[in-house]
Amino acid sequence: MSAESEVKQVQEVKEGKEKSGGVAAFFDLDGTLVAPPSLERIFFTRLRYRGAIPVKNYFSWVREAGRLAPRGVDAILRANKMYLKGLAADRMETGERRRPSVLFGEGINRIAWHARQGHAIVLVSGTLQPLAEDVARSFEALLFEEGISCVIRVCATRLEETEGRWTGRIVGEAMNGEAKARALKAMAVELKLDLASCYAYGDTADDQWMLAAVGRPVAVNPQEELAWLARMRGWPMLHWERKEVSPQRHGERREDSEKMAALFPLRETEKGQAKAGSPR
Repeated sequence: MSAESEVKQVQEVKEGKEKSGGVAAFFDLDGTLVAPPSLERIFFTRLRYRGAIPVKNYFSWVREAGRLAPRGVDAILRANKMYLKGLAADRMETGERRRPSVLFGEGINRIAWHARQGHAIVLVSGTLQPLAEDVARSFEALLFEEGISCVIRVCATRLEETEGRWTGRIVGEAMNGEAKARALKAMAVELKLDLASCYAYGDTADDQWMLAAVGRPVAVNPQEELAWLARMRGWPMLHWERKEVSPQRHGERREDSEKMAALFPLRETEKGQAKAGSPR
């Protein structure tokens, strides 16, 4: 590589880090930001209640389950979307898709805190991409009401489409387990992130690979296996209450910053930035 090319590459990396701070906060959705039941379960229930799922789709789901059986129960539950076969991909615009009714309010406040620091915000979820995108837009609206403008990115399970209709199959792999860590690493390259300075939030052992991929992992309302892993690896654990809460007001920002400082003390390389007033 020529000296000129090296200089250009260094400059591009520098500009990317200046734009996003080189830091992102990755959030699981179901069980971390959105209280149970899961987004897809709610979506399925609404479709079934409206009679939108043809009877033949249930048989298609059973056949697909048999095909996926050698890969285990998890593969059947995560990769089998045959109940959606033939449904119009724009159906979610007709009322089945709605803002989650019960959120973990502290999670929304945490997103707001990261947005104020200039961190990139990414939802990483095994739920369907359209559902995750809708939640992202809802969160953006909540933040905008508080004077915080940001774009929330989404990495979720993508549905295959043919002529505007879902086929019941997924594109690529379901966004679960190790796939989440691969997504984080790919995004780190795209956004020029320093994963050692990034944050991740998850609630189950399925999120362990995502949490292990960053330097600042947090187990939120962890299920038993993740709680055990968190204790073994020294990961912070937080317990958020089920309630719908708007992002924190200006007067509460200092308290939230102090909580984050307690969880993640500044590293030596960051202390100078903090003194200079630079966001972490």
